[in-house]
Amino acid sequence: MTYSSLREKIAAESAERQARYQQYETVWDAAVEAGNRAAMAVVPTPMVVQQHDSPLDDSSPVVRQWVVDDGPCGFAEVRLPKGNTSFAHWAKKNAGFRKHYYGGLSFWVSDFGQSMERKYAFARAAASILNENGIDAYASSRLD
Repeated sequence: MTYSSLREKIAAESAERQARYQQYETVWDAAVEAGNRAAMAVVPTPMVVQQHDSPLDDSSPVVRQWVVDDGPCGFAEVRLPKGNTSFAHWAKKNAGFRKHYYGGLSFWVSDFGQSMERKYAFARAAASILNENGIDAYASSRLD
């Protein structure tokens, strides 16, 4: 495209960037909404925790036992493997993404208590929406 002045070119690029950023915000809002729906639809498998008389001997008598209704404790995140894309720059400034130790960016799922199942469901659904919109993303999780 040809511009009559540098000022016109800068104004046009700024307008394009604002439109792109508005699209990113719409996509991220949809990803968060899908993640919240997925997390709330999950029924975690309860976890039974036992305390043995001798902590290093599983065959020793059980002294105490309780149920954790939210299932195993853990963490989950939405990962962007490339931290230098236009969406990654926007996400770092506007959506709470941070640098990841292994490169790229990550969004730490901090809602849903300690339930790894709910957190991971959120991350999978959010990453799916991002992928559907051409943004390279994936979910990861780990037990605590």
